Amino acid sequence: MMNTTPIELNVNGNDVVHNAPADITLADFLHEKLGLTGTKVSCAMGICRACTVAVSGPGQTGWQRAQACLMPAVALQNHRILTVEGIAQGEQLSAEQIALLRHFSFQCGYCAPGFLMGIVLLVDKLKAKPAHRHELPKVIEENLGQHICRCSGYVKYHEAITALLLTTPGLVIG
Repeated sequence: MMNTTPIELNVNGNDVVHNAPADITLADFLHEKLGLTGTKVSCAMGICRACTVAVSGPGQTGWQRAQACLMPAVALQNHRILTVEGIAQGEQLSAEQIALLRHFSFQCGYCAPGFLMGIVLLVDKLKAKPAHRHELPKVIEENLGQHICRCSGYVKYHEAITALLLTTPGLVIG
């Protein structure tokens, strides 16, 4: 008999409760229980960052990075989870999504959800503590350099991220 437990989360602004195996990963929970398949699993070791989601614990205001392929869903009881499906406002794409599209940043798109969530996390971080303009290449590399893209490379991603950060008020100083 499979050991199940009720898992309570707030995903993309919606409270959800599902019984699931106690060892189910967040990625599998999102896919199997909620039908949210935007979070991709590629390496299944947390290295490629395709499975990046944003997590905020009870009482926290900012977002933290989580690799959904490794994270047990039960470990996030009562946390807020933001996935790639939750960053648009209805039919209106987010600024992060628009930036990647305008710069033709990806080919197959498999890594794009992870990159988008990494950008969302970076923007959230810079809202709290803006970076100096001359530091942007380093800040982008530190926050997104571990994301792996197998087909299009990184130049277009970096161009899109830089353009987004420079045109979003309050993220960059100088």
